[in-house]
Formats: sequence, structure tokens, C-alpha cells
Amino acid sequence: MNWIKDIASLEGRYGSSGDASLRKVATRMTPLYRKWIMASRLCVLSTVGPDGTDGSPRGDDGPAVKELDEHTLAMPDWRGNNRLDSLRNIVVDGRVSLMFVVPGSNNVVRVNGIARLTDDVELRAQFERKNIQPATVIVIKIAEIYSQCARAFMRAGTWSHDDAEGLPTVGEILAEMTDGEVGGLSYDAEWGGRAAKTMW
Repeated sequence: MNWIKDIASLEGRYGSSGDASLRKVATRMTPLYRKWIMASRLCVLSTVGPDGTDGSPRGDDGPAVKELDEHTLAMPDWRGNNRLDSLRNIVVDGRVSLMFVVPGSNNVVRVNGIARLTDDVELRAQFERKNIQPATVIVIKIAEIYSQCARAFMRAGTWSHDDAEGLPTVGEILAEMTDGEVGGLSYDAEWGGRAAKTMW
């Protein structure tokens, strides 16, 4: 295996960046980037910490984030499995990336920045749903925003077919990982009801 060990070797395999790929970068919310991000109900939050990296899907019934000002986004941390991988990373190392997707579009918008975690009462109240507030809110200071070309989603045919049939369920995966102690058919049968009661 021939490993690439330096930047010069890497760049030699590709060539120069296209002018458009560099000029599309913003350091704040612009009208069109704002329109895109506010249309996205789902994004992937990437973090880095002492134990490695983490990528976590974040979704909401409206925009996945709220704009506090043109340089700052806020993301509620709604209920999950309480592993807190992303949140632990943010507390230790604030570097984050967000990848916003909109169903039907092959483009994505990416935000890189520095995040901090807060339990501020007034900010948490801005996200209240059904008398429930997020335990914490991730506040992201924007370093850069840019669109990502559509080739990856086009190659994958992301929105043109459904490949879910035949996939293992979470219950099956849990049963495999615990030698049948956790998970299985009963876990899958009860999941929908549990999720409906703990969505917020």
C-alpha cells in the first residue's frame, strides 16, 4: 500500500481548487445561505474530542438550528440515548462541523465553527415544545459557511430509491451485540411507542 504522507503529494494527485469552490465561502449568514439552512430540518453534527470523533444526526420539526445573529447559530439538544458523545466533545474541544440536508436536493450546506454548550434558561425556553425544553443548547460561532457540490448525492441516487428493505433492525443489532440479552423483536415492537412519548 502506498500511503500519502505529505500535503504536496496529496495535492499532486488532484490539481488546483476551482475558483467557484473558494469564492462561495462566507463567514456569516447571508440571505441565500440563511434561506437554505432554515429549510433544513436535518443536519449531521460532527465533533472531535480526546477519545476521537463523533458524527450525530440532529433533526427537528422545523429548522434544525436557530439563528441568534448573523455569526451565531443555536441547536437544541433534544432527547436521545444520553450517551452524550457529541456534548462531551464540545465541552472539551469546541470545534464542530454541521452538514445541512434538504430532502429532494442533491446539494448540502456546510458550517464549520466553534461551539459551546449552555443550559441558559432563556435560550432553552426559545425551543420549548409541548411544555418540554431541551436540557442544553449548543451555540455555534460561525467560522465559515459553504455549499457542497451535488456529485456525492447524485452518485448515490439518494432521493431516487428506497434501500431500507431487508436492513437489520436496531433490536436485531442489539441482540447480536449482547448475545440476546437486550433487543430482539420485543424491543422493535415497543420502540415506536417509546419514541412517540420521548420525542421532545
